[in-house]
Amino acid sequence: MTGLSYADVVADLDIILSRVSPVPLYHQLSGQLEDAIRTGLLPKGAFLDNELDLADRWQVSRPTVRRAIQSLVDHGLLVRRRGVGTQVVSDQVRRPFKLSSLFDDLTESGRQPITRVLTLDRRPATDRAATALGLPLGIELIFIERCRSAGPQRIAILRNWIIVDAARDITSEQLADNGLYALIRERGVRPHSALQTLGATAANAVDADILGVSVGAPLLTMQRTMQDDTGRAIELGNHVYDAAHYSVELSVVEP
Repeated sequence: MTGLSYADVVADLDIILSRVSPVPLYHQLSGQLEDAIRTGLLPKGAFLDNELDLADRWQVSRPTVRRAIQSLVDHGLLVRRRGVGTQVVSDQVRRPFKLSSLFDDLTESGRQPITRVLTLDRRPATDRAATALGLPLGIELIFIERCRSAGPQRIAILRNWIIVDAARDITSEQLADNGLYALIRERGVRPHSALQTLGATAANAVDADILGVSVGAPLLTMQRTMQDDTGRAIELGNHVYDAAHYSVELSVVEP
């Protein structure tokens, strides 16, 4: 039902707001919309009307509608797309915390990985990359920047600094059709272990434009420094993910 408009499902919604209740109107509205999303009355992928139309429909102010919608955006149930509108979030990509490529994880979960290669070149390492890899400042590395999508949904920006012999002769065409780690293995280098750090940030103008989100939208960040089976540091990855469509799963075991 992806792409449904609000008009397609509005008949199934029964929004009732009480102006004598001590519960604020925006909270009543967000709660009933959340119930509609979780029960499927507002299906995944459905678009809401604009704020003015919704305010008129429910006879409330536009700030009330905006605050209710923002609450659902903050809770990951709605997402605002610049130039597109407000949409009920589809299924997130849930990725296990392991040494794997997003390309492989999407494929294994039955999603269609699509890669747009933004940059592929050799350039002097930044101070950050050289330090993370334990290499001299200014050493030449291969820098790769990609936008990874699951079907039509843009999920992540992947930026990788890789030592030259681990990524020699990699082409944009190969990166579009394969996971990076598979290509590294083809070159006789075996990824073995990695230190990963998760964080969060707000989308800057560059990343927002690539991912098609609003400036300031929440993004999940992951930095990964990977070693091969000889203990050599071979790759630094700095990735950002659209938090509305991506999460990481951790297994916790009592010692």
